Amino acid sequence: MSDLLRVENLCVAPIANPHKLLVNKVSFTLNSGKTTCIVGESGSGKSLTALTVMGLLAPSLSRTSGSINFQGTELTGLSNEQMSDVRGKRIGMIFQEPMTSLNPVLTVGYQISESLAHHLGLSGKELKTRIEGLLQQVGIPPERANAYPDELSGGQRQRVMIAMSIACEPAMLIADEPTTALDVTVQAQILALLAELKSRMNMGMLFITHDFGVVADIADDVVVMFRGEIVETGMVQQVLENPQHPYTRALLACVPDAEGKKPLQSIDYAWLGEPA
Repeated sequence: MSDLLRVENLCVAPIANPHKLLVNKVSFTLNSGKTTCIVGESGSGKSLTALTVMGLLAPSLSRTSGSINFQGTELTGLSNEQMSDVRGKRIGMIFQEPMTSLNPVLTVGYQISESLAHHLGLSGKELKTRIEGLLQQVGIPPERANAYPDELSGGQRQRVMIAMSIACEPAMLIADEPTTALDVTVQAQILALLAELKSRMNMGMLFITHDFGVVADIADDVVVMFRGEIVETGMVQQVLENPQHPYTRALLACVPDAEGKKPLQSIDYAWLGEPA
């Protein structure tokens, strides 16, 4: 089976200080119909890796080396215009916080329509029907297409983000901590929805999280990142049952048990031979 996405030796650094690597020689693969979870603390380079894949790095940052191959196309060689044809159409992305990603002065229906009009050329009744169908797919009544983001709950806004990301039926979906701000019941609903959509559309999903509980629920493969580097990779069961790196073991030790009997732990960086 050929790889849907292959990232090799990816490095990202500030333009002003190219020797300070924020992402350091990161390599992983993703296949169609599979979920690879990138897990680690805030600041470990998870989101930065995803943004680099999407060609959405901040102007102050630069990919200094490495390859990003998607469906046989080397993305690092594409122009901004060519990448804009990939984003949304072939790769969808759910960003971390819907209220900072959705435009507060535009209806959610209009915001879903933008990629459909741009990439697929839909308009009029056909566009309206497609928007309503997408909202139904993610469990939102079609009439809510006329709502503004602040008129929806947190879970509904996240569902709108999912509808936007799958509008053009992409081959790959990047989900950047899509459940972090949600309560556990809504989180479970969103994870179930993503799993159902991934299975039905045979998408590959790159899921970014700091929560090993989520990883256990949805991942096929796991990539553990620490301070910009990958410290461990493997199939989910292998990593959960027999973690090899001290940092992976430390992350797993922080997960509370279901009965609440185990004292909550923080990561003691002395375990890793690293300064706190």
